[in-house]
Amino acid sequence: MRLNSLRLENFRQHVDTFLEFDSGLTGIIGVNGAGKSTILEAVAWALYGMPAARGTRESIRSIRAAQRAGVRVELDFDLGGHRYRVVRGLTGAELYLDGGTAPIANTLTGVTDVLRRRLGMSLEEFFNTYFTGQKELSVMAAMGPSERAQFLSRVLGYERLRAAQALVRERRKLIVAEAAGVRGAMPDADTVKRMRTDAEAQLAAATTRAAEAGRRREAARRTLEAIGPEWVQAQQQREQLQEAVSELRVAESEHGAAVRDVERLTRDVGELDVARAELESLAVLLAPLGAMQTELRAQDNLCREEGRRQTLSESERSLQDDLARLTDRQARVATAPALEAETVAELERGRQALGEVEAALEARRTEWVRDRQEAETKMDALRQQYTELKQQRDQLAELGAESPCPTCTRPLGATYGTVLEDLDTRLETVMVDGRYYKGRREQLEDTPKEVAALEERRRALAEEATRLERRLAKVQLAVQELGTLAKDVAAKQARLDAVRRDLLAIPTGYDGARHTMLQAEVARLQPLDARAARLSAQIEREAHLRGEHRRAAERLEAATRRVTEGRARRDAIAYSEPRYVDLRQRHEHAGVELRSAELGAASAEAEAESARAMRENALRAQEALDRAQERLDALNQDRRLHDELDRAYTDMRTDLNVQLRPEISEVASRLLSDLTDGRYTELELDEQYNVLVLEEGIPKPVISGGEEDLANLVLRLAISQMIADRAGTSFSLLILDEVFGSLDESRRHNVVDLLRRLHDRFEQVVLITHIDGVREGLDRVITVRYDSERGAAVVQHERPHGGGADEALDDVERGQAA
Repeated sequence: MRLNSLRLENFRQHVDTFLEFDSGLTGIIGVNGAGKSTILEAVAWALYGMPAARGTRESIRSIRAAQRAGVRVELDFDLGGHRYRVVRGLTGAELYLDGGTAPIANTLTGVTDVLRRRLGMSLEEFFNTYFTGQKELSVMAAMGPSERAQFLSRVLGYERLRAAQALVRERRKLIVAEAAGVRGAMPDADTVKRMRTDAEAQLAAATTRAAEAGRRREAARRTLEAIGPEWVQAQQQREQLQEAVSELRVAESEHGAAVRDVERLTRDVGELDVARAELESLAVLLAPLGAMQTELRAQDNLCREEGRRQTLSESERSLQDDLARLTDRQARVATAPALEAETVAELERGRQALGEVEAALEARRTEWVRDRQEAETKMDALRQQYTELKQQRDQLAELGAESPCPTCTRPLGATYGTVLEDLDTRLETVMVDGRYYKGRREQLEDTPKEVAALEERRRALAEEATRLERRLAKVQLAVQELGTLAKDVAAKQARLDAVRRDLLAIPTGYDGARHTMLQAEVARLQPLDARAARLSAQIEREAHLRGEHRRAAERLEAATRRVTEGRARRDAIAYSEPRYVDLRQRHEHAGVELRSAELGAASAEAEAESARAMRENALRAQEALDRAQERLDALNQDRRLHDELDRAYTDMRTDLNVQLRPEISEVASRLLSDLTDGRYTELELDEQYNVLVLEEGIPKPVISGGEEDLANLVLRLAISQMIADRAGTSFSLLILDEVFGSLDESRRHNVVDLLRRLHDRFEQVVLITHIDGVREGLDRVITVRYDSERGAAVVQHERPHGGGADEALDDVERGQAA
């Protein structure tokens, strides 16, 4: 990986910063807190998103940026022969390939996933590979032996073997579980064999029973067919007899009905003469009924009108009472308009007097409150003045003549007594004034009599005004009522006149006794009238009755003939009930035998079908057993293969771990010799992975802090070099953040020289430090400082070998305050 450029917008201290990177040794120099490490955080954030950032999403945004201002990091880098440009914000990300205009990924997770696959490492592996900080140099010192070994295995890629072995073991576990499942689900071989044998035996027995049942069914069918014709003939004769008997019964029923009709009609014809005589006698009694009904209808109408007269009379009396009440109320409220004007004038005078009293009361109360507040204010001011004077006097009394002057702060000297006496006089004056204002405040605590009198006068006037307002409201309601009463009186009078006109239009002449007598007489004659109507209807039907009597006689004669013929046809049928019963029993027995034989055949066939199904199940179970055995054999072979692979991974990791410590020690020793000008030529890791510095082949029991930092640095560089060697190519990028620690100036320069000599392994080295003295050994310098006025980080690109700031190639000050 090789960095080309980086742009930061509103990212922590960097409001608008642009950096360009080149091959060789680049230093990012600045004081602590200027924003140096933020540059590396931005690189990791552009690649891996929020997991690479410190804090929350909102803490990333610059404090000088607007509330909704966007956060943006744009990183341009080369990797694997391709050029990438990633643009990431808080809510979106885009990844471009080889200068393309369309992104190959355009979501936060999508960009992160693509870059993780292209880089071939997780965030932790990325930091362990490309980045090295002061904290990471001594990370192994805080670990135990096993943790150190795991750490080295992880950063050198050996943990991939552990991960692969874990996958192998997990797969083996799944294979063992599947084999156990297959073995548990396999049917028992003896059971399958026994199932097949039993099914064959049952099928043979069921086939024999089915053949026997078929022969029995055929014999029963022949027997039933032999008796069939006789049984059919007997049924036909029985049906003919039943039909003849049924027709005879119908004819006999019709004959009986015809006899009854003739007898009834004979009686009805004989009753006609009696009906004529009775109708003549009733005609005499019913002669006055028509006149009585006419007179009764007239009396009914007069009765209804008399009821209406009584209702209207009641309405007349009610309207007269209402009209008298309304007239009386109208007379009582007639003076309301004059009383309203009088009450309004009186209320206005009361309100004016109340306003004058309230104004006087407010003025007097304001004056009283102002005097009391003035006394309290004076008291507070005098207390504060007394406290200040007392402190000055006590301070002067404590310090004596050397006390500073309260005005010019010079020692008082000879004026000490005069100043002290002046302070005593001022204290006495303040105390006298305080006693005066204290008494004045106590005097003003109680409400003045004049204020109390005015409040009492205001209360009385307010009550009077309220009384007048209530009186005015009543009078105004009476004025409104006066108009309503006039309308009500007119309406009631009009209604009364209409009722009186209706009373005059009602007819007279109603006689209650006559009405009652007519009702009773008509009620007595109405049943006789109904009887006469029925007799008239009976006489009117005489011709119809005689015709019915003639037709009934004809039906009786025809019915008699049909009865005679039916009896002759019944007697002519040759039917024997005992023979019919015998044939029915024989036929039913043959049918039962046939059904029993058919059921036996069906049962035998079902047993045979069941036996065939059992044989099919046994065959399928055998096939399933064979397939399961084949699968179990394949799983066992696969398990043995994974066992061998697990042992191979274990042996490989053991061999690599055996070679790990000597190889790291050899590379670190060469680097240590270069950094210490040959003083220390050997560094090794013991069996506990402790770092030992050897001097003339003897481990130093105690090393200084600078030597410890140096040993940790060369160990980290050796690890990075081994990673590059295993990659088979230049590692391209190495970033060192504050790795000088407690190194002296000479060894710092040695570190820089060593990094320059490692150019064949590390094409691009970025060194972050707050130590300005190392800039002369760098190929280029990026200075980072924090402008407190603008509230943003400012960067400057330099070439340190060309004469410093006067010959700077690029002085780009970005990070303008938002």
